[in-house]
Order: sequence, then C-alpha cells, then structure tokens
Amino acid sequence: MSRVGKVGAIFGLVIAAGSAAGWFLSAPQRPDQRIMTTAEPGNAERGLRIFHAGGCASCHAAKGAEGEARFQLAGGVELRTPFGTFVAPNISQDASDGIGNWTLDDFAAAMLKGVSPDGRHYYPAFPYTSYARMKPQDIADLFAFMQTLPAVAGQTAGHDLAFPFNVRRGIGLWKLLYMSDRPVVEIADASDKVLAGRYLVEGPGHCGECHTPRDFAGGPDTGRWLAGAVAAEGDGVVPNITAGEGGIADWSEADIAGYLETGFTPDFDSVGGSMAEVQRNMAELTSEDREAIAAYLKAIPAHPNGYPARRP
Repeated sequence: MSRVGKVGAIFGLVIAAGSAAGWFLSAPQRPDQRIMTTAEPGNAERGLRIFHAGGCASCHAAKGAEGEARFQLAGGVELRTPFGTFVAPNISQDASDGIGNWTLDDFAAAMLKGVSPDGRHYYPAFPYTSYARMKPQDIADLFAFMQTLPAVAGQTAGHDLAFPFNVRRGIGLWKLLYMSDRPVVEIADASDKVLAGRYLVEGPGHCGECHTPRDFAGGPDTGRWLAGAVAAEGDGVVPNITAGEGGIADWSEADIAGYLETGFTPDFDSVGGSMAEVQRNMAELTSEDREAIAAYLKAIPAHPNGYPARRP
C-alpha cells in the first residue's frame, strides 16, 4: 500500500473510531432505578406544590387557561426559537396521547435524565437540565399528583427543526456538556432558608432556563447565573435577577417575595410578558417558599446584565 493509501486508511480508522465513541457517549441514559426506591409512595397533595413550582401548566395547558382548565395538560403550546419550533407534548393521563401508561420510573427518567420511555432524548426545551436537581421524593409526589388529573385525548404536532437540530442523538453529547445534578451556586455557610431557595430556583422552579445567558450551542452560561438573557422568543430580554448592575440590588427580600405573590414591583409596576404566567405559579406556593427564593436571590453572586445593551 502506498504512503497516501496508508494515511487515508489511518484517517478513515480515526473517523470511524471517533464516530463509534460519539455514538456510545450520546446514548440515552435512564437514571439508576435504585434512586427512586429511596422515595416513599408519592403524595398527591405535596405534588400539587411541585406542580406549581415547576410551572407545568404554563407549557402544557392551553394558553390563557383559567381554573380547572389549567389542569388539562393536552399540550400544543409552541416555543419558537433560533433552533426551530418546539411543541409542548400532551402530558395528561390519556394512555395513548399522554402519559397515562407511564410508570414512576418512566416519569423519573424524563424528569431527571430527559429520556423518553422508548429510549429517546427529549429536547432541552423541556427543562430537565434543571429538573435533574430534583429530589426523588418530589418526583414521586409530582407523579402522584399528575395521576389525579384528567385524561385529554389528542396528539400534538411534532417539533419543526432543521438539520442538524432534528438529530436527537446529538442531544446526548449536549447533555454531557450542560447537564448536572449538582447545585449551580455554592454558598458558604448558607442558612437552611437559602438552601431551600436554592433548591426551588435551581431545581423545580428552573429560573435559570430563562434568566441565564446561553452560549452558541444553547447551553446555559452558569458563570453568569441569573444575569439576564435574550428571550428565547422574539426580540425581548429576560431581566437580570442578581444584585449586579441592571439587576435587583435595590430590592429587599420582602420586595422579591411580595412580587412573587402579588405581581407588583416595589415601584408598583405590574408583572408582564411570560413572567406573568410564572408569577401566577409562584403565588400558589407557600409564603415560606417565596421567602426562601428571595433569600437565595440575595445570596448569590452579583453579575452585570447578561444580554447586549439595547440601542435607544
């Protein structure tokens, strides 16, 4: 074999080995089944709290739904992003179109690993990168609550994504870079209140999914945690909720907790945009939960605005 032929053969082997490694590393991984055995049987009453904290109705109920309609989780809400359009699925108790035939292990795999019952990666428009930090007991409680909700027939449309974003297997490599069950912010000598707030913000509340800048691959820039970001949809921005420049340095813990309960800022402005839906969910939590969230936001590192300055 000529030298050129040998070089070509070696190059081919390297490509083949790299492809095989990538295929192996990108494989969907369900959580260790022993994780959920640490939880007691799910409690639906406690699960309602997690349902509100996680904002499940905001994506999976019809837009503008009120009252009991917020528990009809037929999906269909569209999220139009630079990567394409994602469509929230039916997660009602319908056995064919929803999750009515899921087991607790299936539900845990979706929440903690972003993996479907049939072994496919979910796209991170479903905020499992935050849910990965949730406690097994909260997963079990949420699943118990979900099982009390009505079945709603009807399949949603598929996502509308261009190549290469329509290749789900590639999400496995993305997960290796951006998915972790570890806390984002380590806070020395944190009080129990701050730690409770950290769990709600970084886990089920998934606040960082909108309030943290993202890099070219759509992964969160945790070095600028909660510094504000360009909105996923449209040309707006999501505000900085740290004490840095442009943030909420002049808000007290009481101001933050009050805003989450009432929707009014310290200046008596009212919540608007997509945050209105989030605030509606936060208002359903206990005052202790809202106070814990406020304590955490005042304890984290301050960052200047994480989005480009806008021209007047």
